[in-house]
Parts: sequence; structure tokens; C-alpha cells
Amino acid sequence: MSIKEQIVPVWSQMLAALDGLLAKAEADPQGDALLGAKLAEDMHDLSVQVRFLCNMPGEAVARLAGIAFTSTEENPGTLAEAREWIATRRKAIEEWSKLDFVADDAAIELVLPNGMTFDLNAQEYVRDWALAQFYFHLTTAYAILRKEGLAIGKIDFVPYMLRYMRQPATA
Repeated sequence: MSIKEQIVPVWSQMLAALDGLLAKAEADPQGDALLGAKLAEDMHDLSVQVRFLCNMPGEAVARLAGIAFTSTEENPGTLAEAREWIATRRKAIEEWSKLDFVADDAAIELVLPNGMTFDLNAQEYVRDWALAQFYFHLTTAYAILRKEGLAIGKIDFVPYMLRYMRQPATA
């Protein structure tokens, strides 16, 4: 399986799941105030989790397919805006899926804002960084919403699994 086949469906499916979570958050009485909720004082709030999740695919495709991408440093101010960001990013991912990605063994330099630098190949970058970080921030967003009392469950995190569900046999 190519690195593109590993990562593109994850981004699309999981951003769709995030959109579903935020749709439920919009209907909650807390509404936009949920964007300021955190799991712990030393962690980022929901608005930052959404920003990270919308930036991550572009940051990865910049490394894996050579596109020009600049991450936003602003956070969504409303749940509606967050959902617009997700829709925009999902459209971009659809376009990026048509690009040629580098070979699995292509060198990737990952420089973090704190100055740490990692040297990986493309396969390692996707497996050990891009997917791991994406799932971390998505899980954190889900956990924030659960902590705040939103009525969500596992199916809200993986709604795409319903397409694989076996239907009960009829008698």
C-alpha cells in the first residue's frame, strides 16, 4: 500500500467525523463556548485542535508531494467557521489525492517549532508522525467534547465504519 493510500482516506474520513462531532456541538446549548474547552490547563483548547487538524494534511502534502502550503496561525472563532474550515480542507485533500507523492524511502526533514529536527523517510514520516499526530489531536478534540457533556460515542468517532456493517439476516 502506498503512503498516499494510507494517509489520504484517513484525513478525509476523520475530518468528516470531526465535522459530525462539531455539528452535534453546534446543537448543544454550550455551542461556540465549547471551542474554549480543554482537557487540562496545560493543553490546547478545542479551537486549537481544530486548527491543527485542518493544517496537518497540508503540512504533510507539502513534504510528500511538494505543494506550497502555509499553515494558519488563527483559530476558528465559531463552530460554523470550524466546520467551513473542515469542508475546505476536505476539498483540498480530494485535489491533493491526484498528486504524485514521493517514494516511500524519500528523505523527509521534519523541523518542529521548538527547534527539534527529525530525519525520516516518507514511510516513517507518515507512520510515525503524520498519522500519529493527526489521531492524537482528533482524539483530544473528541475527548474535550465528551468531557463537556456532549452526547457522543464511538460511532461518532468512526462513522465511516457503518459502510462495512453486516446487515442482520432476514428470516
